[in-house]
Amino acid sequence: MFHPTLAPPAAAQGSQDPLLVCLHGWLLSGRLWDPLGAALNPRWSVWAPDLPGFGDRPRPRQLQPTLASYGRWAAQASRQAAKGRRVVLVGHSLGGSVALHAAAELGDQLMGLVQIAAGGGVYQPRPFARIRQGGATFVRLRPRWLADLPGTAAIRSPLVADARAAQGLLACSTSRRAVRQLPELAARLQVPSLWISGSRDGVMASRYVRHLAGYTERHELEVLEGLGHLPMRQDPERLAGLIEAWLEGLLNEELLDEDPQSRANPLSWRSANCA
Repeated sequence: MFHPTLAPPAAAQGSQDPLLVCLHGWLLSGRLWDPLGAALNPRWSVWAPDLPGFGDRPRPRQLQPTLASYGRWAAQASRQAAKGRRVVLVGHSLGGSVALHAAAELGDQLMGLVQIAAGGGVYQPRPFARIRQGGATFVRLRPRWLADLPGTAAIRSPLVADARAAQGLLACSTSRRAVRQLPELAARLQVPSLWISGSRDGVMASRYVRHLAGYTERHELEVLEGLGHLPMRQDPERLAGLIEAWLEGLLNEELLDEDPQSRANPLSWRSANCA
């Protein structure tokens, strides 16, 4: 079932399927995932919260605007929302960095990780300095009054985002230490991961997604031809099909691992696919 962004979903009684927790990127909000959530409905439960300081969720004063702090928040919020079920983290862009930090906190409750337009691990001083400067300028000069006008819901989140959260996360994510930490977090990942990139992504080129994915032991990489930085908006059905096939594969593998007869049977699903 697809759930609103602000309310954690109620777990189905006895459900063994994971909860997909979708984490949006910089200046965006949970509504980014609405088309993908609708495409995955009703097979999969999706929760797409606003990160603190974005959308309609205020940032607690004690929550520092760093990737590590937001990762801890995401892990705790995911546990509460999942109510004992396992979690699949789905991160987009900067939300992918938050997801990597959260993955380290979730332990055995984490079933898998999906990264969309999320890469990096290569520090580039000059480009990152320009990104920080441009982002700070936008946050300082943005016309916040536009958010109160009718018909501006689609652009509301960048206009009302908490300034400290926006500037702090952007500065943190482009710092030398944070960028170099991403490969370490990816290498520690103990669950399967799916990395997705758009061939026309002008924000996070596919080569950087491929670079960071290469640090993980069990990963798949998919490049969506013709799509850009927001595939969940550009072609949600195509993206949903890719994620659903990957999730079904994970569940099938678990069933086979739990069934000794399936492992021994030469006509099993796994054997048939190796023939």
